[in-house]
Amino acid sequence: MELAGALQLGELAAAFAALPVFPLFDLAYFIVSVLYLKYEPGAVEMSRKSPFASWLCAMLHCFGSYILADLLLGESPLHYFSNNSSVVLATAVWYLIFFCPMNLFYKCVSFLPMKLVFVAMKEVVRVRKIAAGVHHAHHHGWFVMMATGWVKGSGVALMSNFEQLLRGVWKPETNEILHMSFPTKASLYGTLLFTLQQTHWLPISEANLIFFFTMFMIVCKVFMTATHSHASPFAPVEDFLCPVFFGSVSSGHTSHHHDQHGASHDVSHPPPPPAKSKEELNEGTRKRKAKKAE
Repeated sequence: MELAGALQLGELAAAFAALPVFPLFDLAYFIVSVLYLKYEPGAVEMSRKSPFASWLCAMLHCFGSYILADLLLGESPLHYFSNNSSVVLATAVWYLIFFCPMNLFYKCVSFLPMKLVFVAMKEVVRVRKIAAGVHHAHHHGWFVMMATGWVKGSGVALMSNFEQLLRGVWKPETNEILHMSFPTKASLYGTLLFTLQQTHWLPISEANLIFFFTMFMIVCKVFMTATHSHASPFAPVEDFLCPVFFGSVSSGHTSHHHDQHGASHDVSHPPPPPAKSKEELNEGTRKRKAKKAE
């Protein structure tokens, strides 16, 4: 019975991994990506003032991961734009979300039950991209495999500062590497799993790993979107492990600040020189008179 269940699960995972993502899953990916662009402050006004800049930002949201991955591997960043079907589909989504009369398309796709379906479908594409990125770079070493898979899964977020510049916004404090969101962290951890699987350090098939990691991502993202939560599911584990392996931030920072404050206090307030005695003053007066006489 257990063997039959395992075989059925393996067949389900294999069928799921072979499921084509174009056009339905890619369509959902483009819809959610352009929705997030429209949520940005000033994005609607920019689409009216400069439609080309708005379209370019939308293409970065849709294809930014491919652009970064191509740059890492020394390929043309415009390589993916030769896929006419995907570019046309993403352009149609951008136009309908920003310019559809009475915002009908936007209202339909941003309706929460519909949006949750699209969010779940987007995570299917994300995990496929991570797996494809790791597999594509498996001849280049572990680091390149992880870097390629990571940017394939979260390239849009990693390019956020550049995309903000296209909208005339400069917010360096929103650097995704300094403040990683859940999708960026999940893509990094997922890349590690797929790298271990590709190098035969993780005894699981690629189809099973795609299936289980996709289910994990779908559950997390749908729950976070439905509850409007930004809390990372990794936070409890990180809060436990980071102080053990990397030390506590607060104590070290406090002592360092105290040392710097003490040092600056010593430098800015040097001890006053000792007062000269009456004999030393008289001696100085005699030397000045002798110098004038000479």
